[in-house]
Amino acid sequence: MTSPLLAPLRFRNGATAPNRIWLAPLTNLQSHADGVVSDDEQRWLASRADGGFGIMESAATHVSADGQAWPGQLAAYDDRFTEGWRRLAAVSQAKGAPLLAQLFHGGARALPHDGRAPWSASPSLEGEAAFTEATPAQIEQVIADFIAAALRIEQTGGKGVELHGAHGYLLCQFLSATMNRRTDGWGGPLEHRARLLREVMQGIRAVVQPGFIVGVRLSPENFGNLTGLDLDESLQVAKWLADDGADFLHLSLWNAANMTLKRPAEHPVPLFVQALPSDLPVVSAGGIWTREEAESQLALGASAVALGRSAILNADWPSRVVEQGEEPRRTPTTAAFLRASGLGEAFVNYLAARPGFMA
Repeated sequence: MTSPLLAPLRFRNGATAPNRIWLAPLTNLQSHADGVVSDDEQRWLASRADGGFGIMESAATHVSADGQAWPGQLAAYDDRFTEGWRRLAAVSQAKGAPLLAQLFHGGARALPHDGRAPWSASPSLEGEAAFTEATPAQIEQVIADFIAAALRIEQTGGKGVELHGAHGYLLCQFLSATMNRRTDGWGGPLEHRARLLREVMQGIRAVVQPGFIVGVRLSPENFGNLTGLDLDESLQVAKWLADDGADFLHLSLWNAANMTLKRPAEHPVPLFVQALPSDLPVVSAGGIWTREEAESQLALGASAVALGRSAILNADWPSRVVEQGEEPRRTPTTAAFLRASGLGEAFVNYLAARPGFMA
Protein backbone atom coordinates (compact mmCIF):
# COMPACT_ATOMS: atom_id res chain seq x y z
CA MET A 1 0.00 0.00 0.00
CA THR A 2 1.57 3.27 -1.10
CA SER A 3 1.67 6.28 1.17
CA PRO A 4 3.53 9.60 1.20
CA LEU A 5 4.87 8.50 4.59
CA LEU A 6 7.08 5.99 2.79
CA ALA A 7 8.75 8.54 0.52
CA PRO A 8 12.39 9.39 1.33
CA LEU A 9 12.98 12.43 3.50
CA ARG A 10 15.64 14.97 2.60
CA PHE A 11 17.05 17.23 5.29
CA ARG A 12 18.09 20.78 4.62
CA ASN A 13 21.79 19.90 4.49
CA GLY A 14 21.24 17.15 1.89
CA ALA A 15 21.23 14.17 4.28
CA THR A 16 18.41 11.69 3.68
CA ALA A 17 16.27 9.14 5.52
CA PRO A 18 14.46 6.22 3.88
CA ASN A 19 10.98 7.36 4.96
CA ARG A 20 9.11 10.01 6.93
CA ILE A 21 8.28 7.94 10.02
CA TRP A 22 10.30 9.01 13.01
CA LEU A 23 10.86 7.21 16.31
CA ALA A 24 10.21 9.96 18.86
CA PRO A 25 12.67 10.52 21.72
CA LEU A 26 11.08 8.57 24.56
CA THR A 27 12.02 8.58 28.22
CA ASN A 28 12.63 4.93 29.04
CA LEU A 29 15.02 4.72 32.07
CA GLN A 30 16.91 1.90 30.32
CA SER A 31 20.48 3.17 30.48
CA HIS A 32 22.90 2.14 33.18
CA ALA A 33 22.96 4.27 36.33
CA ASP A 34 26.11 6.05 35.12
CA GLY A 35 24.57 6.97 31.73
CA VAL A 36 26.31 4.26 29.74
CA VAL A 37 24.27 2.59 26.98
CA SER A 38 22.75 -0.71 28.11
CA ASP A 39 21.84 -3.84 26.15
CA ASP A 40 18.19 -2.97 26.77
CA GLU A 41 18.66 0.45 25.16
CA GLN A 42 20.33 -1.15 22.16
CA ARG A 43 17.59 -3.78 21.85
CA TRP A 44 14.87 -1.12 21.99
CA LEU A 45 16.34 0.91 19.14
CA ALA A 46 17.24 -2.17 17.08
CA SER A 47 13.68 -3.49 17.30
CA ARG A 48 12.25 -0.24 15.94
CA ALA A 49 14.86 -0.05 13.19
CA ASP A 50 13.92 -3.62 12.26
CA GLY A 51 10.28 -2.51 12.23
CA GLY A 52 10.95 0.04 9.50
CA PHE A 53 11.17 3.39 11.28
CA GLY A 54 13.14 5.69 9.00
CA ILE A 55 14.67 8.02 11.58
CA MET A 56 15.76 6.77 14.99
CA GLU A 57 15.96 9.26 17.82
CA SER A 58 17.47 8.49 21.18
CA ALA A 59 15.97 9.28 24.53
CA ALA A 60 17.01 12.63 26.05
CA THR A 61 20.77 12.59 26.61
CA HIS A 62 22.39 14.89 29.14
CA VAL A 63 25.41 16.85 27.96
CA SER A 64 26.74 17.80 31.42
CA ALA A 65 27.24 15.78 34.57
CA ASP A 66 24.89 18.17 36.40
CA GLY A 67 22.25 18.01 33.66
CA GLN A 68 20.77 14.57 34.43
CA ALA A 69 17.05 14.77 35.20
CA TRP A 70 16.12 11.15 36.03
CA PRO A 71 17.78 7.79 36.74
CA GLY A 72 18.60 5.52 33.82
CA GLN A 73 19.22 8.41 31.45
CA LEU A 74 21.65 8.38 28.53
CA ALA A 75 24.73 10.60 28.74
CA ALA A 76 27.25 12.04 26.28
CA TYR A 77 29.36 14.38 28.43
CA ASP A 78 32.51 12.26 28.50
CA ASP A 79 34.50 10.04 26.15
CA ARG A 80 33.68 6.99 28.26
CA PHE A 81 30.20 7.02 26.71
CA THR A 82 31.38 6.79 23.12
CA GLU A 83 31.53 3.00 22.78
CA GLY A 84 27.86 2.70 23.67
CA TRP A 85 26.94 5.34 21.11
CA ARG A 86 28.88 3.42 18.47
CA ARG A 87 26.70 0.41 19.23
CA LEU A 88 23.50 2.41 18.91
CA ALA A 89 24.62 3.99 15.65
CA ALA A 90 25.53 0.60 14.22
CA VAL A 91 22.20 -1.09 14.96
CA SER A 92 20.24 1.86 13.63
CA GLN A 93 22.20 2.41 10.48
CA ALA A 94 22.36 -1.28 9.63
CA LYS A 95 18.77 -0.73 8.52
CA GLY A 96 19.59 2.56 6.77
CA ALA A 97 17.90 4.67 9.46
CA PRO A 98 19.92 7.69 10.65
CA LEU A 99 20.49 7.84 14.41
CA LEU A 100 19.88 11.24 15.99
CA ALA A 101 20.81 11.86 19.62
CA GLN A 102 18.52 14.19 21.51
CA LEU A 103 20.81 16.47 23.54
CA PHE A 104 19.56 18.25 26.62
CA HIS A 105 20.25 19.60 30.07
CA GLY A 106 17.60 19.32 32.79
CA GLY A 107 18.23 22.78 34.23
CA ALA A 108 15.80 23.41 37.10
CA ARG A 109 14.49 19.86 36.65
CA ALA A 110 17.90 18.22 36.97
CA LEU A 111 18.85 16.04 39.91
CA PRO A 112 21.08 17.58 42.60
CA HIS A 113 24.73 16.97 41.68
CA ASP A 114 27.65 16.69 44.11
CA GLY A 115 25.51 18.17 46.84
CA ARG A 116 24.59 21.24 44.81
CA ALA A 117 21.09 22.30 43.81
CA PRO A 118 20.17 22.43 40.11
CA TRP A 119 20.42 25.72 38.25
CA SER A 120 18.34 27.52 35.65
CA ALA A 121 17.88 30.89 34.00
CA SER A 122 16.50 32.41 37.22
CA PRO A 123 16.30 31.17 40.81
CA SER A 124 13.36 29.21 42.13
CA LEU A 125 10.32 30.98 43.52
CA GLU A 126 8.61 30.28 46.82
CA GLY A 127 6.91 26.89 46.69
CA GLU A 128 9.19 25.49 43.97
CA ALA A 129 11.89 22.90 44.45
CA ALA A 130 15.13 24.78 45.09
CA PHE A 131 17.32 25.77 42.17
CA THR A 132 19.74 28.63 41.67
CA GLU A 133 20.32 31.26 38.99
CA ALA A 134 22.97 30.38 36.43
CA THR A 135 26.19 32.32 36.49
CA PRO A 136 27.60 33.56 33.16
CA ALA A 137 30.36 30.97 33.57
CA GLN A 138 27.80 28.15 33.90
CA ILE A 139 26.00 29.34 30.78
CA GLU A 140 29.21 29.45 28.75
CA GLN A 141 30.18 26.00 30.07
CA VAL A 142 26.88 24.40 29.12
CA ILE A 143 27.18 25.81 25.59
CA ALA A 144 30.61 24.17 25.35
CA ASP A 145 29.12 20.94 26.75
CA PHE A 146 26.41 20.82 24.08
CA ILE A 147 29.02 21.35 21.36
CA ALA A 148 31.35 18.69 22.78
CA ALA A 149 28.49 16.17 23.06
CA ALA A 150 27.48 16.75 19.43
CA LEU A 151 31.05 16.13 18.33
CA ARG A 152 31.11 12.85 20.27
CA ILE A 153 27.93 11.71 18.58
CA GLU A 154 29.39 12.56 15.17
CA GLN A 155 32.65 10.76 15.94
CA THR A 156 30.83 7.59 16.99
CA GLY A 157 28.83 7.30 13.76
CA GLY A 158 25.63 9.08 14.74
CA LYS A 159 24.12 11.03 11.87
CA GLY A 160 22.89 14.01 13.83
CA VAL A 161 21.54 15.60 16.99
CA GLU A 162 18.34 17.26 18.10
CA LEU A 163 18.51 20.08 20.65
CA HIS A 164 15.75 19.59 23.21
CA GLY A 165 14.26 23.06 23.39
CA ALA A 166 10.86 21.76 24.54
CA HIS A 167 9.04 20.40 27.60
CA GLY A 168 10.44 22.82 30.14
CA TYR A 169 14.07 21.70 30.30
CA LEU A 170 17.03 24.09 30.32
CA LEU A 171 16.88 25.45 26.77
CA CYS A 172 13.12 25.86 27.10
CA GLN A 173 13.51 27.44 30.56
CA PHE A 174 15.62 30.19 29.02
CA LEU A 175 12.99 30.72 26.29
CA SER A 176 10.17 30.98 28.83
CA ALA A 177 9.14 34.50 29.82
CA THR A 178 8.04 33.22 33.22
CA MET A 179 11.04 31.04 34.07
CA ASN A 180 13.63 33.43 32.66
CA ARG A 181 13.44 36.67 34.66
CA ARG A 182 17.05 37.72 34.06
CA THR A 183 17.95 41.31 33.26
CA ASP A 184 21.32 40.67 31.62
CA GLY A 185 22.10 39.59 28.06
CA TRP A 186 20.56 36.13 28.64
CA GLY A 187 17.06 37.32 29.64
CA GLY A 188 14.40 39.94 29.12
CA PRO A 189 13.46 40.48 25.46
CA LEU A 190 13.02 37.40 23.27
CA GLU A 191 16.32 37.86 21.47
CA HIS A 192 18.08 37.53 24.84
CA ARG A 193 15.95 34.59 26.03
CA ALA A 194 16.64 32.77 22.74
CA ARG A 195 20.38 33.48 22.93
CA LEU A 196 21.33 30.26 24.74
CA LEU A 197 19.55 28.01 22.25
CA ARG A 198 20.87 29.98 19.29
CA GLU A 199 24.48 29.96 20.52
CA VAL A 200 24.28 26.21 21.03
CA MET A 201 22.92 25.76 17.49
CA GLN A 202 25.51 28.09 15.97
CA GLY A 203 28.34 26.51 17.95
CA ILE A 204 27.49 22.96 16.87
CA ARG A 205 26.92 23.96 13.27
CA ALA A 206 30.38 25.60 13.20
CA VAL A 207 32.29 22.45 14.21
CA VAL A 208 30.45 19.45 12.72
CA GLN A 209 30.64 18.33 9.10
CA PRO A 210 28.07 19.80 6.67
CA GLY A 211 26.34 16.43 6.30
CA PHE A 212 25.77 16.05 10.04
CA ILE A 213 22.11 16.78 10.87
CA VAL A 214 21.42 19.42 13.51
CA GLY A 215 17.81 20.17 14.43
CA VAL A 216 15.73 21.36 17.34
CA ARG A 217 12.55 20.37 19.16
CA LEU A 218 10.25 23.15 20.35
CA SER A 219 7.05 23.38 22.35
CA PRO A 220 5.14 26.09 20.44
CA GLU A 221 2.87 27.13 23.32
CA ASN A 222 2.11 26.56 26.98
CA PHE A 223 0.92 23.10 27.97
CA GLY A 224 0.15 21.78 31.45
CA ASN A 225 2.78 23.13 33.84
CA LEU A 226 4.81 24.56 30.96
CA THR A 227 4.36 28.35 30.97
CA GLY A 228 5.86 31.46 29.45
CA LEU A 229 5.74 30.33 25.81
CA ASP A 230 3.97 32.40 23.17
CA LEU A 231 3.09 31.09 19.72
CA ASP A 232 4.37 34.13 17.85
CA GLU A 233 7.59 34.14 19.85
CA SER A 234 8.07 30.46 19.02
CA LEU A 235 7.61 31.23 15.34
CA GLN A 236 10.29 33.90 15.60
CA VAL A 237 12.66 31.54 17.43
CA ALA A 238 12.14 28.97 14.68
CA LYS A 239 13.03 31.58 12.02
CA TRP A 240 16.20 32.51 13.90
CA LEU A 241 17.20 28.86 14.23
CA ALA A 242 16.72 28.41 10.49
CA ASP A 243 19.10 31.35 9.97
CA ASP A 244 21.53 29.67 12.37
CA GLY A 245 21.69 26.49 10.28
CA ALA A 246 18.99 24.18 11.63
CA ASP A 247 18.30 21.19 9.37
CA PHE A 248 14.81 20.44 10.76
CA LEU A 249 12.24 21.66 13.27
CA HIS A 250 10.43 19.13 15.48
CA LEU A 251 7.13 20.38 16.92
CA SER A 252 6.04 18.70 20.15
CA LEU A 253 2.28 19.23 20.01
CA TRP A 254 1.03 16.69 22.63
CA ASN A 255 -2.05 16.27 20.44
CA ALA A 256 -1.25 16.87 16.79
CA ALA A 257 -4.94 17.13 15.91
CA ASN A 258 -5.42 20.27 18.00
CA MET A 259 -5.45 23.86 16.79
CA THR A 260 -3.28 26.47 18.49
CA LEU A 261 -4.35 28.00 21.79
CA LYS A 262 -3.61 31.55 20.70
CA ARG A 263 -5.40 31.27 17.35
CA PRO A 264 -7.97 28.47 17.66
CA ALA A 265 -8.88 28.57 13.97
CA GLU A 266 -5.30 27.78 12.92
CA HIS A 267 -3.20 24.64 13.18
CA PRO A 268 0.43 25.02 14.23
CA VAL A 269 1.98 22.99 11.41
CA PRO A 270 1.01 25.34 8.52
CA LEU A 271 2.05 28.35 10.60
CA PHE A 272 5.58 27.02 11.08
CA VAL A 273 5.85 25.67 7.53
CA GLN A 274 4.92 29.08 6.13
CA ALA A 275 7.37 30.87 8.44
CA LEU A 276 10.36 28.71 7.52
CA PRO A 277 12.43 28.12 4.38
CA SER A 278 10.82 25.58 2.06
CA ASP A 279 13.79 23.20 2.34
CA LEU A 280 13.58 22.93 6.13
CA PRO A 281 11.51 19.87 7.19
CA VAL A 282 8.93 20.31 9.92
CA VAL A 283 8.26 17.19 12.00
CA SER A 284 4.92 16.84 13.80
CA ALA A 285 4.48 14.79 16.99
CA GLY A 286 1.62 14.27 19.41
CA GLY A 287 -0.80 11.38 19.83
CA ILE A 288 -0.51 10.03 16.27
CA TRP A 289 -1.70 6.41 16.05
CA THR A 290 -3.17 5.63 12.64
CA ARG A 291 -1.92 5.98 9.09
CA GLU A 292 -4.74 8.45 8.41
CA GLU A 293 -3.72 10.64 11.35
CA ALA A 294 -0.12 10.63 10.19
CA GLU A 295 -0.99 11.43 6.59
CA SER A 296 -3.22 14.29 7.75
CA GLN A 297 -0.13 15.94 9.26
CA LEU A 298 1.66 15.67 5.91
CA ALA A 299 -1.40 17.18 4.24
CA LEU A 300 -1.04 20.16 6.60
CA GLY A 301 2.53 20.63 5.40
CA ALA A 302 4.61 18.52 7.79
CA SER A 303 7.50 16.65 6.19
CA ALA A 304 7.48 13.78 8.71
CA VAL A 305 5.73 12.49 11.82
CA ALA A 306 7.25 11.30 15.09
CA LEU A 307 5.57 8.46 16.96
CA GLY A 308 5.79 7.85 20.69
CA ARG A 309 3.17 5.66 22.35
CA SER A 310 2.16 4.12 19.03
CA ALA A 311 5.80 3.16 18.44
CA ILE A 312 5.94 1.48 21.85
CA LEU A 313 2.93 -0.68 21.03
CA ASN A 314 3.79 -1.17 17.35
CA ALA A 315 7.44 -1.95 16.68
CA ASP A 316 6.45 -2.64 13.07
CA TRP A 317 4.17 0.38 12.62
CA PRO A 318 5.68 1.44 9.25
CA SER A 319 5.28 -1.99 7.69
CA ARG A 320 2.12 -3.30 9.34
CA VAL A 321 0.05 -0.13 9.75
CA VAL A 322 1.22 1.88 6.73
CA GLU A 323 2.20 -0.72 4.16
CA GLN A 324 -0.35 -3.41 5.08
CA GLY A 325 -3.15 -1.09 6.18
CA GLU A 326 -3.78 -2.77 9.53
CA GLU A 327 -5.04 -1.06 12.66
CA PRO A 328 -2.40 -0.20 15.26
CA ARG A 329 -2.29 -1.97 18.59
CA ARG A 330 -3.40 0.34 21.40
CA THR A 331 -3.36 0.52 25.16
CA PRO A 332 -4.04 -1.14 27.48
CA THR A 333 -1.36 -3.74 26.96
CA THR A 334 0.54 -6.28 29.04
CA ALA A 335 4.05 -6.41 30.44
CA ALA A 336 4.64 -9.68 28.62
CA PHE A 337 3.79 -8.09 25.27
CA LEU A 338 6.11 -5.15 25.90
CA ARG A 339 9.00 -7.42 26.88
CA ALA A 340 8.48 -9.47 23.72
CA SER A 341 8.41 -6.21 21.74
CA GLY A 342 11.95 -5.22 22.74
CA LEU A 343 11.44 -3.20 25.94
CA GLY A 344 13.66 -3.69 28.96
CA GLU A 345 12.33 -4.21 32.47
CA ALA A 346 12.96 -0.60 33.53
CA PHE A 347 10.94 0.70 30.58
CA VAL A 348 8.12 -1.78 31.27
CA ASN A 349 7.94 -0.74 34.93
CA TYR A 350 7.96 2.94 33.97
CA LEU A 351 4.99 2.42 31.64
CA ALA A 352 3.16 0.29 34.23
CA ALA A 353 3.01 3.36 36.48
CA ARG A 354 1.19 5.39 33.83
CA PRO A 355 -2.60 5.27 34.28
CA GLY A 356 -4.36 3.14 31.68
CA PHE A 357 -1.24 1.88 29.93
CA MET A 358 -1.36 -1.68 31.27
CA ALA A 359 -4.30 -4.05 31.26
